[in-house]
Amino acid sequence: MPEVPNTTAAPAGTFGRARTGDPARMGGAARWRRWRDFAPLAGLTVVVLVGAGLWLGGRRAAADVCWSAAALVTLLVTLRWLLRSLRQRRIGVDVIATLALVSTLLTGEYLAGAVVALMLATGHTLEIYAHGRAGRDLHELLARAPRTAHRRTPDGGIEVVDVDRVRRDDRLLVGPGEVVPVDGRTEEPATLDESIVTGESRLVERVAGDGLASGVVNAGAAFGLRAAGTAAESTYAGIVRLAEEANAAKAPMVRLADRYAAAFVPFTLLLAGLAWVVSGEFVRAVAVLVVATPCPLLLATPIAIVSGLSRAARLGVLVRDGGSLELLGRARILLVDKTGTLTAGRPQVDRVAAAPGGDGDEVLRLAASVEQLSTHVLAAAIVRAARDRGLRPVVPGQVTEEPGQGAGGRVGGRLVRVGQHGGDLPEWAVRERDRAESDGLSAVWVSVDGTLAGAVFLRDPVRPDAAATVRRLRQAGFSKLVMVTGDRPQAAGRVARAVGVDDLVARCSPQEKVDRVRAESEHGVTVMVGDGVNDAPALAAAGVGVALGATGATASADIADAVLSVDRLDRLADAVEIARRSRKIAVQSATVGMGLAVVAMVAAAFGLLPPVAGAFLQEGIDVAVILNALRALGGHPRPPEAAPATSSGPPGG
Repeated sequence: MPEVPNTTAAPAGTFGRARTGDPARMGGAARWRRWRDFAPLAGLTVVVLVGAGLWLGGRRAAADVCWSAAALVTLLVTLRWLLRSLRQRRIGVDVIATLALVSTLLTGEYLAGAVVALMLATGHTLEIYAHGRAGRDLHELLARAPRTAHRRTPDGGIEVVDVDRVRRDDRLLVGPGEVVPVDGRTEEPATLDESIVTGESRLVERVAGDGLASGVVNAGAAFGLRAAGTAAESTYAGIVRLAEEANAAKAPMVRLADRYAAAFVPFTLLLAGLAWVVSGEFVRAVAVLVVATPCPLLLATPIAIVSGLSRAARLGVLVRDGGSLELLGRARILLVDKTGTLTAGRPQVDRVAAAPGGDGDEVLRLAASVEQLSTHVLAAAIVRAARDRGLRPVVPGQVTEEPGQGAGGRVGGRLVRVGQHGGDLPEWAVRERDRAESDGLSAVWVSVDGTLAGAVFLRDPVRPDAAATVRRLRQAGFSKLVMVTGDRPQAAGRVARAVGVDDLVARCSPQEKVDRVRAESEHGVTVMVGDGVNDAPALAAAGVGVALGATGATASADIADAVLSVDRLDRLADAVEIARRSRKIAVQSATVGMGLAVVAMVAAAFGLLPPVAGAFLQEGIDVAVILNALRALGGHPRPPEAAPATSSGPPGG
């Protein structure tokens, strides 16, 4: 069978562009495509049934004309498939289908040829149906993608522009009911429907300075938004791109099916030739070819894998391709970043400490000035706290950011560094650090012109459902859970004990995360979950890298093999169970279908199965395995445990 063309994915470059054409015309085009996809099966069915009616009415010559016409038309189609395969330098079951149709026409087995034609059309139509159902989620993503934005003009007016024209730092206005077009920060309080991000339908209140992901819906009054980047760089665009890739890619297991087909074709031709030579009856060879058409492996496997991708997408887990889905189903070791995965991911400044003789507000203002351009969640919390206190961060110069270490820049002519402190701490800083660790706070150190000026201490509480989520992940098959974080051991240890992970790696640089992922990969398939730029190298090193697309940076989402588009880590457990079920169904369908086909082929070779009976038998086998593969679209993941009302441990950083 040829590959079904991907008709669901729009080119990534068209994201954000306004659609043209009226809905009636688009609806008519969709109806025409549906009719075009199902017309061959409907037409062949009518022809075969008309032939059956003529045969029952005693007009056997007319019946043969109908059946031979069906076989001949289908032969022309299979010849086109065969030529396409030869141009691509691969030989599949198209050869068997073509030879089966030719041999039935040559031997006068017209009904057998018509049934072969009907079987090919049935398989092709069911495959289109499976791909169509699996692509429905992508259609929904594309349908709600923002197309335009309201941008403030320098004279205070509002202009409507294509979302492609939005640039970083543009000031936008998001009206009631509108989708937030790009990632950005609110300029005033807002009420939002963030169900696409969190998976929960309740409305969320955001204050000025909060970061927003594109794709969420304004459920309240209009509010101002300062763009953090272009539409192509936004969270929603990244999710759509990933969904497009998932919709178009082929799994290694599907490619394995192609290799099986390469072995199955010579076996079929050899068996058919032996049956003819030994018995002297060409009709036996015809029966073998008829029973071998088409190969259930090539039909069942891609349908099951694509169906698994679709189910995972409906739960908010967008897997890049079938290969990643299969690896996810075999994963046993999970490594997770702490911030935003096991913790709430919305840290708040608890207090600010200044060096003796210093001013805490000035320390916070300098830190916020440098952190304005960072996408890290701690940076957003520092900027928000400064604005809440009425401080006015200034635009920094010569800004640099080192993932996992911090950011630096010039503020008012002074070089300000914000992040980790690599040297020895003075006595006052040691006291503040010890106090913060006992309180479960994370420390962000601020130095000015090379001298430690103060620290900002933040609290990021453990998610109330984190412990239940860890148990759910274990139920899904993960035998080892490791938490990796750049935080200090004491603060990280609080979180680790509260949620129940097996191991903890604290004060972990991006390179150390990569090294730990590689070390764990020697013991099994690994999954790494992260949400920041500093996690991107570890995501790339893992067997399956999973980015939190709801809160994560574009770099981590772009490099990941899967994206959690909802802010719920337990959905990863659902995706693992879906992956295992899809693979099990694919193997089951292909194995049973191939086994039955081989048995039928041997029976045909011994003359026990004439071509017509063999054709009807193979039609039943193919339909059965395809319908079995479609089971991967259904089923329900194990229900999650009820999350406790409060965290099972003290809050951590």
